Amino acid sequence: MIAELGHFALILGLVMALLQATLPLYGVYAANVSLQRSAKSAALLQAFCLTISFVGLTVAFLQNDFTIDYVARQSNTLLPYYYKISAVWGGHEGSLLLWVLVLSWWGAAVALFSRSLPREMIARVLAIMGMVSIALISFVILTSNPFNRLLPDFPIDGADLNPLLQDIGLIIHPPMLYMGYVGFTVPFAFAMAGLLGGRLDSAWARWSRPWAVSAWAFLTLGIAIGSWWAYYELGWGGWWFWDPVENASFMPWLAGTALLHSLAVSEKRGVFKAWTVMLAIIAFALSLLGTFLVRSGVLTSVHAFAADPARGMFVLGILTAVIGASLLVFALRASHLNSESRYAWLSRESFLLVNNLLLITATTVVLLGTLFPLVADALKLGKISVGPPYFNALFVPVTLVLLVFLGLGSLVNWKRHQAKEFLPLWKVLLASIVLGIVFPLVYFGDAPIRVALSLSLCFWVVLSISRDIYLKAKTAKQGFGAGLLRLSRSYYGMQIAHLGLVITVIGVTLTSTYSVEKDVRLGMNDKVDVGMYQFEWLGVREYNGANFESVQAKVAVLKNGAVIEYLYPEKRLYVVQNRSMTEAAIDGRLLRDVYVAIGEPLDNNQWAVRVYYKPFVRWLWLGALVMALGGGVAMTDKRYRLARQNAKVSNSAQVATK
Repeated sequence: MIAELGHFALILGLVMALLQATLPLYGVYAANVSLQRSAKSAALLQAFCLTISFVGLTVAFLQNDFTIDYVARQSNTLLPYYYKISAVWGGHEGSLLLWVLVLSWWGAAVALFSRSLPREMIARVLAIMGMVSIALISFVILTSNPFNRLLPDFPIDGADLNPLLQDIGLIIHPPMLYMGYVGFTVPFAFAMAGLLGGRLDSAWARWSRPWAVSAWAFLTLGIAIGSWWAYYELGWGGWWFWDPVENASFMPWLAGTALLHSLAVSEKRGVFKAWTVMLAIIAFALSLLGTFLVRSGVLTSVHAFAADPARGMFVLGILTAVIGASLLVFALRASHLNSESRYAWLSRESFLLVNNLLLITATTVVLLGTLFPLVADALKLGKISVGPPYFNALFVPVTLVLLVFLGLGSLVNWKRHQAKEFLPLWKVLLASIVLGIVFPLVYFGDAPIRVALSLSLCFWVVLSISRDIYLKAKTAKQGFGAGLLRLSRSYYGMQIAHLGLVITVIGVTLTSTYSVEKDVRLGMNDKVDVGMYQFEWLGVREYNGANFESVQAKVAVLKNGAVIEYLYPEKRLYVVQNRSMTEAAIDGRLLRDVYVAIGEPLDNNQWAVRVYYKPFVRWLWLGALVMALGGGVAMTDKRYRLARQNAKVSNSAQVATK
């Protein structure tokens, strides 16, 4: 009964999406206020129906209802309840149901928090989101229904969840990633609604910007959690592998970052409208492309969900329709994208334009590296692998150039800037170079050119931001402290996000250069030196978990002869699937990680052991958290509330006029 209820709610959600996509648009065309208002009701009802559907599938997992095919393939009676809940989105069908659920929640959020915006605008926005919902819910129902029954024959026990996914990472990572992925539907819908309505002004950018920022913040967290999950769960000691599926989430993030900066210029100066619309289309299209890559079977990855070409063709059809329709609307309405003001070549607008070009270049680098092996294989050119050497050789220089402009961007005036105003920055530049060389020399004992260059640019950004905050606060008549308080939250959010990027770049630079890895054989009381630490093997013990058998080692971590920590890496055998997994043990500190993973038992009671010393690796994820925090701070800026209030007044005036 639960499955049927969930299936019925899913179909009802599709009906609500159909109403949401059609009635409001007709209401705009016919100037029918009631039909325009129906968009919000349909969006809320769609979210309610899909929530019921998702809850129904979750209950089926908790009740071990193996008459449902998807539950039988993804769960087992021995699976702990918290993994049964995360198993709901652990496979293809459930993850797609989560996708459409999150999309409906975004639609409901727009309906609830945009009540004061122009009615016709919100009707168009929600109608476009309804169209996207129709495509994806249809995909779930027609090709990936998670409620299909296995009657009359069904297993007593399920096949179990993939052991790789039996981790807290699965509980957090996909929902957070989907909140970002799907969230870019909102700025896309605002862009399309603005084109259709002929309203692409500063107010439009101000309305859509908080939605873009929130989607970007969620995606930042999702990518960071995925990186952290791969780092400790896969046992390879790496944090990013340029895997095609990793790239699938990284590309929308890069395009979304460019979108945020373009929206800022459109809001402040009324320029870059074409850039903003195109970036909204690109960010959303890349999110759909990621879905195609993960679910089509065109690539092999530990992250891939499915290998079904039919499903892949369905997603490819959706992607083609979305890109084609949006570009057609863009072409037909391009005459409405004239800039409202002009700017000199030396201005903040120009610097942000360069920023957009660099981010799109980086996106293109990742896109080509991801798709080229697939295209080459399809054209019978042979199996071609594009790995880290390609991405590092092209992506790293773009990032370093981006840091140069990041340090200058906030110091440059809007519209026009005098070149002589850059002269006082020589002190900042000199201090950055000195710090970039001295820090690695003091901390690590050497300073390779690539490290000195990267750190110098990072210090350049930090000192430039600090100088900008100081100068802006200093000009306040009420004093420096009052000046700090008067700076907008949007400004602070921007600078916090920039600092987060710097923290991540520092982490990438230092851990990539100074990490130490050793593969050794260890027996009882054997020791190995790695970095400034010594690791001593203290034997193994066996124990049984809820659905696995484990061999757990005990390793002492010593520094200067004294034990500072005991680590307990494991080798687990998941009994249902008879599958072996490595569980690394990590002692994580702010400035370094020490990491131990065990392999197979060897002769003479020895074990194959991999040991790492990874300095500053935690800064990778700390930087992502700071970036997301910056996005959260920017979203609370009071001018977005004022924009809604002004829109409400405008709405009231329109009604009174009619």
